Order: sequence, then structure tokens, then C-alpha cells
Amino acid sequence: MTAEELFTNEEILEIMQAVKDAENRTSGEIKVHIENSAEGKDIMDRAADVFAMLELHKTKLRNGVLFYLVINDKKFAILGDVGIHNAVGDRFWDSIKNHMQTFFRKGNFTLGMVEGIKLAGEKLREKFPYADDDINELSDDISFG
Repeated sequence: MTAEELFTNEEILEIMQAVKDAENRTSGEIKVHIENSAEGKDIMDRAADVFAMLELHKTKLRNGVLFYLVINDKKFAILGDVGIHNAVGDRFWDSIKNHMQTFFRKGNFTLGMVEGIKLAGEKLREKFPYADDDINELSDDISFG
């Protein structure tokens, strides 16, 4: 199975809707990226590469969050930019990952992704509330590598 085949079109739309719903309540940005392989790198190192490639570090308040899945390696990472990471710390990201893994272990990747996005969105809303002049700085589409 390739990254593009992991989710059906309907599931992709469901995940994208979760991103839109979360972002409608925060100035933060959430991006989902799925790849077949981490190219032999440590998962967090590759996630950092993808984070930079997708320019999540260029958000105005440095509050971008990347959900990064690697199909063949059966790994995933969540990476928050400095603004949100300094506000929540490693334990927060670990708690989201643990919650998502309960769904992933049952093969329910869509619900796992949606739940993780919701949790990140709630914390983004708390730390970076939606502002009247907020613009969507990044595409809500799932990207594939």
C-alpha cells in the first residue's frame, strides 16, 4: 500500500474537514503529510525536514502543527512549531500520539487522525485563539511524499 492508498477519498475529506474545523477556532495551522518511507532517517528528523519543506515555520505566530505518517515504517510524529511547542511541551504531543495509537492499533487510521487533529486544535484554540484578521496561511489538503 502506498501513502496515497491509505485513505479513501471520503476519509481524506473527513480528515481535511477536521483540519478546517480545528483551524476555524484558532490562528494556528495544522498540516497532514503522509509518505511511504522516512528515507532512512529518524522519524523526528524526517518530520523536521517535511515541516521545513511545507514551510510550517513561516506562520505569523509560529503555531503550525504537522501530523506526519510513514506507511512502510509504521511510524508517525507530531511536530509543533516553536510558538505552540513552548506553550504545551513534549508531554502534550506524547499524549496526542498515545491517544491516536489506540485507534491506529485497531486499524482505524482515519478516526485516529481526526481525534489527534481535534486535540491539537483544542490546545491551539486555547493558546492561539482565532482573531478577526486571521487568514488561512496553509492549505488544508493532505500532502503526500
